[in-house]
Amino acid sequence: MDRASGPRVRVPEQRAPEKPVTADALRFTVLGPVRAWRGSELLSSGSPQQRALLTALLLREGRTATAGELIDAFWGEDPPSQALATIRTYASRLRKILGQDTLVSESGGYAIRIDRGALDLTLAQDLAAEAEKARAAGDRCQARTLINKVLGLWDGEALASVPGPYADNQRTRLEEWRLQLTETRLDLDLEVGCHAEAVSELTALTAAHPLRERLRELLMVALYRSGRQAEALAVYADTRRLLAEELGVDPRPELAQLQQRILRADEELARPADEPAPAPAPLRPAQLPATVPDFTGRSAFVAELGSRLATAEGSVMAVSAVAGIGGVGKTTLAVHVAHQARRHFPDGQLYVDLQGAGARAAEPETVLGSFLRALGTADSAIPDTLDERAALYRSTLDGRRILILLDNAHDAAQIRPLLPGTPGCAALVTSRVRMVDLAGAHLVDLDVMSPEEALQLFTRIVGEERVGSEREAALDVVAACGFLPLAIRIAASRLAARRTWTVSVLAAKLADERRRLDELQAGDLAVKATFELGYGQLEPAQARAFRLLGLADGPDISLAAAAALLNLDPHAAEDLLEALVDTSLVESAAPGRYRYHDLVRLYARACAERDERAVERESALSRLLDFYLATAAGVYALERPGDRLADHREPTQYSGLAFADRHSAQDWLYTEANSLLACVRQTSGAGAVRRAVDLLWATKDLAESGANSKQYEAAAITMRDLARSSDDARAEGRALITLTNARLVAGRFDQAERDAQRAMRLARAVDDPLPSCWAPNDLGIIALYQNRHAEGEAYLEQAIANFRADGNRPGEASALCNLSRIHLAMGNTTSAVALAQHGIDIYDELGHALRGANGRYALGLALTQSGRFADATEQLHEALAVFRDSRQRLWEGMATFRLAEVDLAAGLPAQAATKSEQALAILRGIGGEWRRGNVLTVLGRALSEIGQPGRAQVCWREALDIYETLGSAEIETVRKLLVPTLPA
Repeated sequence: MDRASGPRVRVPEQRAPEKPVTADALRFTVLGPVRAWRGSELLSSGSPQQRALLTALLLREGRTATAGELIDAFWGEDPPSQALATIRTYASRLRKILGQDTLVSESGGYAIRIDRGALDLTLAQDLAAEAEKARAAGDRCQARTLINKVLGLWDGEALASVPGPYADNQRTRLEEWRLQLTETRLDLDLEVGCHAEAVSELTALTAAHPLRERLRELLMVALYRSGRQAEALAVYADTRRLLAEELGVDPRPELAQLQQRILRADEELARPADEPAPAPAPLRPAQLPATVPDFTGRSAFVAELGSRLATAEGSVMAVSAVAGIGGVGKTTLAVHVAHQARRHFPDGQLYVDLQGAGARAAEPETVLGSFLRALGTADSAIPDTLDERAALYRSTLDGRRILILLDNAHDAAQIRPLLPGTPGCAALVTSRVRMVDLAGAHLVDLDVMSPEEALQLFTRIVGEERVGSEREAALDVVAACGFLPLAIRIAASRLAARRTWTVSVLAAKLADERRRLDELQAGDLAVKATFELGYGQLEPAQARAFRLLGLADGPDISLAAAAALLNLDPHAAEDLLEALVDTSLVESAAPGRYRYHDLVRLYARACAERDERAVERESALSRLLDFYLATAAGVYALERPGDRLADHREPTQYSGLAFADRHSAQDWLYTEANSLLACVRQTSGAGAVRRAVDLLWATKDLAESGANSKQYEAAAITMRDLARSSDDARAEGRALITLTNARLVAGRFDQAERDAQRAMRLARAVDDPLPSCWAPNDLGIIALYQNRHAEGEAYLEQAIANFRADGNRPGEASALCNLSRIHLAMGNTTSAVALAQHGIDIYDELGHALRGANGRYALGLALTQSGRFADATEQLHEALAVFRDSRQRLWEGMATFRLAEVDLAAGLPAQAATKSEQALAILRGIGGEWRRGNVLTVLGRALSEIGQPGRAQVCWREALDIYETLGSAEIETVRKLLVPTLPA
């Protein structure tokens, strides 16, 4: 092995093109099989020896190859007696295929004359040169893209199956160049923050090229930046041992220095080294909401905040916090200032509504995840904990100039993790409370507008012509609004929408309510009074819609859901909603979706309490719950044809949406997830609890998706408690099954078992077939995971009998596949294969795509243990494709893990290590620690077999820590793996 991973190989360039490549022109490939095309037609290149001649001529850069050179290329020092005649024969045949203008005879030799763009190798050379220029200019993202294009030109081994010593030498040269390009691209991957994704590829490459130290170095950096310091150090130990055994040398100095930096936990290691200039951010987020075109006044505040933000270009990190009552214009001012300051923050602007005035303020860790994605961080690279996310966020912002607008903050504790930590960045915060405990913040208290500013805003919205002739009446209006911007905007919008009204008419209407408006100076009551102005001028149907829509929890509401809540057809509902948007009482979040400002929602609910009878409020929410349940049940039925939920769920009086296919149904489910789960959580009446629980049952896929698992579990806990307090055993039993499902996904098996046991007892007491079937099925799964196989077998046989008694064939298939895994664990591979196949047959007969994938997953496990690795791989790949298509991240990760097990059993440890790394990345944040321990165990086995025992030991120690914490049965297995192997 060359100590510097080999000299940089120069791949010769051909002459520059003299004419463009036409659609029917010749083109050639050598970065794979040597082939020729004319347009889209693949030409015959003849025998291997004839392809060898073509190869030698293509790689001569258009220069003439003499007969002697070609004979050496073909046969080296031992040519046959008829070598020259043979060369001439091959040349003649090629000329007939390519044409006389392409293969020419010169000076007793031959040459191929082609345009530069006609050969894949020259295309690769040109792209690689562009990549080098882009990297030198600091554009790492462009360089990475170009190198990926170069590597994409390869189609397997270069010059595949071409004989002769010349082809052998060129093949080696091209493979070395390919490796160097791969190293460069991986280096760029690390520089742009894709270290988690790089680990799996580097693991495979170090297995294939164990003595290539540059790959080991990159792997150490990737692991270190992924928070796997111990594994990074183990890579060094493995490398040192291997070099001593194979070559009798120590690692090169660069590798030893890297080890020392990792031991010191060097923070600088997280940054690209030796860059001539800071590279631009991978992405430049531009998330600021649009500024209002009629922004008015506030000039002193605009100048003050703008000056503070401009200082972020210097040596400090600027933080400004704007406080004021609701409706005073904090967000409008902050957005306007942020837009004006954009030139100081060329690397982007981030924005988030922290929902601080609502009941459920945004979680900092969720916001950080969103920000990191906007900054170009891959999902797999985003840590789980708040502290880790905050640290990565600050590191990602380092060296960039980005403005962060944190709107509607609850308190200082919520925003501290969201603040940038380096010069060049700035944060602008709005909140209803003064951030006196936010160290170093510049505090701004925003009051109501001055009378002049208020009149100017009113005039801009209503129009100069209407206001100019009634200036005194206009002053009365803005005074009645308490000079509060939001109130002025609502009143002015109503007047602007009514061309027959004069300003005096509006002023008279407001004068009738002066008793309420006297309270405008009393904090939040001012906000209520301003909303009263707009609400009092709504048409009766608009006012009803405003009141009732405010009852629904959730971040927004779709038009279809709103129509159900209002008991209107969608067209009528849309007319009302758009009218409310025109009055600024409702916002249009996206086409067909609507939302309230959080304070407006509170006011709307207060109006509903005051102006709607309790039965009307309950009926509205009941219709919304009916809509969600009916629609979700339809989605469930598309995913699970033949399932008995449709027969056992609570009836609904309001119909739901229908979908043409499962993909559009899934789109609806995941789009509505937050609003749907919020509807479940706000259910409070005993009469609605059963429907809410059935809605959870119909949306089980949300628990397994990873994106909504925590919210789903929280909703399940809420429903369990409500059912219990309502003394509704049937609802509680079903809620417990949904909770069991959520806890199985999270890997908390002891809790899941307690829930399933109680659900089974309740189901027996009330004779409810749903939990009667699914509780023993879930208990069988739990017993499988905890190695209680005989007990699991009994549970699953009971589940099969119950499913059959209920006529639930998909449920029967599920239990059969789970029983297959029990038989497999007990060593009965033949019956395990048969049971899984029986389950698949049922699924396929019913048209189950997603659940059929679960069956193929189980069959893949049985086939693996039976030694039928090719068949197992086929089944698991089929399952994996469906899981990805269905957005089931848990099962996508587990199928990838099972493919790693197949590779390991089939003697392909390098591939097993790669897939294990991929599984770890997919399962980040979902599946629980027990599943992570299983993946780490297999990864350790694979690493051990590819000559990385130190790193394997690190994986096993982490797995052992997990198992000991959980008290899992796998403890002894991993302890045996950790026993050091004694030398022979």
